Amino acid sequence: MKTILVTGSSGQVGSDLVAALRKQHGAMEVIESGREVAEQLLPYEMLDVTDSQRLGEIIEQDRVGTIYHLAGILSAKGERNPHLCWNVNVNGLRNVLEAAKFYQLQVFWPSSIAVFGANTPKVNTPQTTIKEPSTIYGITKVTGELLCQYYAHRFGVDIRSLRLPGIISYNTPPGGGTTDFAVEIFSEAIKKGSYTCFVRPETCLPMMYMPDAIKAILDLMRAEPAAITVRSSYNLAAVSFSVAELVAEIQKHLPDFICHYQPDFRQAIADSWPSVIDDTQARIDWGWQHSYDLPAIVADMLEHLSRKLAKEEALQPISS
Repeated sequence: MKTILVTGSSGQVGSDLVAALRKQHGAMEVIESGREVAEQLLPYEMLDVTDSQRLGEIIEQDRVGTIYHLAGILSAKGERNPHLCWNVNVNGLRNVLEAAKFYQLQVFWPSSIAVFGANTPKVNTPQTTIKEPSTIYGITKVTGELLCQYYAHRFGVDIRSLRLPGIISYNTPPGGGTTDFAVEIFSEAIKKGSYTCFVRPETCLPMMYMPDAIKAILDLMRAEPAAITVRSSYNLAAVSFSVAELVAEIQKHLPDFICHYQPDFRQAIADSWPSVIDDTQARIDWGWQHSYDLPAIVADMLEHLSRKLAKEEALQPISS
């Protein structure tokens, strides 16, 4: 039986995806990987995705048949270290695609709304449109989409991809992206009753709740190959809202919550991205549908985060 390898498994999406895959395929059939030293009872491999030799060793020794390649440097971190962002995001993906060609693997790789830029239509951004990103992260994602399309058409690699919007989750802290405010705001609202946001209140971006993101990935990977008409990356959407709309929804549950605004360099990144994505092709090709709107996201996030933070506080040692 072939196993599943997840790179970048400790990240925001990876943590939830590993749990879903283990529930679906069995705990021992899903191998986590990353650069951190980890002592785990479940399968885990040390892996730097820029090391093609190590990647090949893992594929062979663990009988890997599918790779969910999530390892990457996100937008805000990428602007601080462009060289690292290119090396990990582009060279790491190329190593995975080369391995997929050689070992005949199925691959999932996440692209992003960061592929779009200032000249892209902001509303109902179409599947095929102008992609002129202003960040190194976006540039690596455009490059990655072209690589995926090339390996699919030239070598027959079964590569599947989604242009993910901002992802909201209570399980794992965000990892240096421009949409991190939509996650940070919840814990700060519960703990402090206030939050200082790094983008303006009118900033509107496409967002998605983690359960919908995981469902989209699994649905895409289960689809018949003939149904996949896009081998670069599918537009994917759920809800779009401004920071002010998110704040107002949180205030329905926490009336005293206050949000302050101090835009920083991430504002320019957010301004270059679309506000509403047209994902018609994904809905036609493999039946994509989202489940969570803004009120459902906020209610569920506050409920789960309140429980999580209360549990963490109870475990804190009592200071003398």
